[in-house]
Order: sequence, then C-alpha cells, then structure tokens
Amino acid sequence: MSRAEARNLRLVLVTCPSLALARRIARSVVQKRLAACVNVVRSPVESFYTWKGKLESAREQLLLIKTTTTRLPELEREVKRLHSYDVPEFIAFPITEGSADYLSWLKNSVADTAR
Repeated sequence: MSRAEARNLRLVLVTCPSLALARRIARSVVQKRLAACVNVVRSPVESFYTWKGKLESAREQLLLIKTTTTRLPELEREVKRLHSYDVPEFIAFPITEGSADYLSWLKNSVADTAR
C-alpha cells in the first residue's frame, strides 16, 4: 500500500460508560463493515471533562476503531445511534505508517462492496 493510499486510513477514539456498550458498538460497526477492527481497552480510563458548566469525571472503556475516511460519516452515525451519551467522543486520527499487509487488509475489510 502506498503512502497516498494510507492517508485515507483512520484510527478513531470512542469512550463508553460500560464494557457492555463498548462491545455492542464494536460488534455492530465491524459487522456493518464500517470498521475493520475495534480494540476494546479492558482497563477503564479515567476521564475528566466539563459538562454543562460542571467538572465531571468518569471511568470509561476506550474503543480504538480502524476505518477509512470514506466510512467515517457512516461510522459516526452508527456510534451516535448506539451510544448512551448526548455527545459521545468521536475523534479520528490519520494513520500515516504501518505494515503494508495490515493496512491493505484494513482497507479491504471496510470496502463498500455495493458500489
């Protein structure tokens, strides 16, 4: 896979309030081919944030979702549909380097076969 092709790959961060919800989102987005792979980080992360003017903290499960730029809009819609938060975290980072074999598998795993 060329560097140009790799520029279309993304790593998305999503946090969830429970392991059950994290697994539900992970299964759904992989089954729908919106993500090639989702890692559910089983050690809770501790998050601090301001919500409605008040400092909050929460223990959350972190999802690491691998996808492509073309799948980002659908992926975000599915995460929002399933998520219990009013404003779920959804942050996408470009994947700039990696194993050519893995990156090719990632791209092919989320290819829209209907097109």
